[in-house]
Amino acid sequence: MSVLSMTPSQSIASAVLGGGKQSLTNNILLVLAGSVLIALSAQIAIPVAGSPVPATGQTFGVLLVGMALGSRRGALAVIAYLLEGAMGAPVFALGTSAPALVGPTAGYLYGFVPAAFVVGYLAEKGWDRNPVSTALAMLAGNILLYVPGLIWLGLMIGTTPSKTLAIGFIPYAGVDIAKLILAAAMMPLAWKFLGKK
Repeated sequence: MSVLSMTPSQSIASAVLGGGKQSLTNNILLVLAGSVLIALSAQIAIPVAGSPVPATGQTFGVLLVGMALGSRRGALAVIAYLLEGAMGAPVFALGTSAPALVGPTAGYLYGFVPAAFVVGYLAEKGWDRNPVSTALAMLAGNILLYVPGLIWLGLMIGTTPSKTLAIGFIPYAGVDIAKLILAAAMMPLAWKFLGKK
């Protein structure tokens, strides 16, 4: 479809959201639905002894949304999610809101944006077409959210890098691999919902 044959809302959606033929309204609804999925997955949260970082379903939601919606819409869904929390909605883990954006887990929250963008970008390049490349794309997303998460956590609690890894990464690595596998397995359902396959 050429730019000249698009409606104005399709042109905006394509330019800003990467939504192709979908209207601006449909793209906005998908972004908001993605933010809701992330918020719901965040409510699956278990406190971890000795760590200020709970084990949550957030990364599952972020990876699935990024892969399903693509780079721009996936990142915008995460930004919408962060804005919802900033405005006081209890969308973060354990029903928290704005204070989490400056607390010890803030780095992970901000890391969700590049994670969703990169996972979505890789999906746009065809990495979502088989389980192995889907899992690798999601692994890249996990790495991208852990880097700012661990840096911020270390600065907030003032510990050594090894202690930061011990309380901010090691207890979660196995669970994150399981969430990654589950998110990759959910992709056919996500594509069916979006009418892409």
